[in-house]
Amino acid sequence: MSLALVRSRALDGLAAAEVTVEVHLANGLPAFNLVGLPDTEVREARDRVRAAILSSQFEFPQRRITVNLAPADLPKEGGRFDLAIAVGILAASGQVAGEGLGALEFCGELSLTGSLRPVRSVLAAALAAGRAGRSLVLPGGNADEAALARAARILPATDLLEVCAHLNGHKAIEVHPAPPLAAVGDAGPDLADVRGQLPARRALEVAAAGGHSLLMFGPPGSGKSMLAQRLPGLLPPMSEQEALESAALHSIGGEFDPARWGRRPFRAPHHSASAAAIVGGGALPRPGEISLADHGVLFLDELPEFERRVLESLREPLETGNVTVARARRRVSFPARFQLVAAMNPCPCGHAGDPHRACRCTPDQIARYRARLSGPLLDRVDLTVEVGAIPPGELVGGARGEGSAAVRARVAAARTLQLDRQGRPNARIEAGEVEALCAPDAAGEKLLRQAIGGLKLSARGYHRVLRVARTLADLAGAGRPGPAHIAEAIQYRRSLDSR
Repeated sequence: MSLALVRSRALDGLAAAEVTVEVHLANGLPAFNLVGLPDTEVREARDRVRAAILSSQFEFPQRRITVNLAPADLPKEGGRFDLAIAVGILAASGQVAGEGLGALEFCGELSLTGSLRPVRSVLAAALAAGRAGRSLVLPGGNADEAALARAARILPATDLLEVCAHLNGHKAIEVHPAPPLAAVGDAGPDLADVRGQLPARRALEVAAAGGHSLLMFGPPGSGKSMLAQRLPGLLPPMSEQEALESAALHSIGGEFDPARWGRRPFRAPHHSASAAAIVGGGALPRPGEISLADHGVLFLDELPEFERRVLESLREPLETGNVTVARARRRVSFPARFQLVAAMNPCPCGHAGDPHRACRCTPDQIARYRARLSGPLLDRVDLTVEVGAIPPGELVGGARGEGSAAVRARVAAARTLQLDRQGRPNARIEAGEVEALCAPDAAGEKLLRQAIGGLKLSARGYHRVLRVARTLADLAGAGRPGPAHIAEAIQYRRSLDSR
């Protein structure tokens, strides 16, 4: 009887749960049993592993082979366990040395020739292996992505023979160097491309400075989408931890692009997207758009056209910055610290209040159109701003507005004040800290008391006014929000019906 233990990683959100591949060889009729809640792709590893071992000139044991993927209650998917299973069989049969297996983890899919094929979500596995103090052996095609986890020791291999030569001490695999963190180059479209729209540009700057959610409404062609696309270019650079978390989420979703390293994500799903596509889901849950927009921007154009249940599913993530996807067999949590930017028309035809085009909608049609957005969802939006039609004089021959670089400098200065004061943007200030961190001066408090009754602000709305006022004060370099900051913050809380 022979037994070998090899470690690997399974997809379990960002956690990349540890899986112990237990290989047991016993006398009896030749058989290959794979247990431990494997899916179809994992069960097919039996044929891939057998062919890879034989193609690599090793002997496949003609014994009763049992492979257990522990823990047994964690679902396993994909071909990522092929390499670990093959190494376990060779170690249990004495064809490779098993003394150094405790310091290693293995991840990779085997071809029938024994070569290693890349798998997805290796960055999360590398981060977990680094925290566990083990080296990670994986396909060479995954090396650059995995090496972004600088605490991990990455050993890239091209085939099973190379891995076995390393284990037997014949030829060690060289550690893959961590790639240099290049400065983020192109910041995206320039805000100077947007003509006019000074109130909307101001709201965009406030949203960028404090991480606030923003709703823009106005007629078609007024520049709402252009403004939203320029928000990532106004945000401060991502920290290394934020960039790692964002890259790991994209790796799990199979969308990792090294060229996008360190750039704020900008996700703009179509209004026909399902709740699972937005929030995340599947039998084996994967991150949705709100998680792929983590530390970036989620732009929802034509907001009322989204399904009601899709929009309502955003309420909890907007508050917590986290989403838990629960299925019959799995419960997975993903980060979702996104900045919501939404755009909509003022009415079905889009021209209500447009001085240049007549609106064809009845008041009842307009009311039904705006009623698609629930009060609880709108209450979670910090800034609401009207983006009117651009006057012909500004559109033809008008001067270019202020560029993104100048606005980005002011935003960065305001963010620095916030990080020094409370360690996070103003939009993320906890409810219990609002009174202490965002308290206005005496004149500002007097104005706020008058507004609470007039606008019938909820407790959430009151806190959001204070957070926005705090951001406005930070942009102005003021120690405490004054009446001007409170007045502007209240202006952004006015409902759609009052505009």
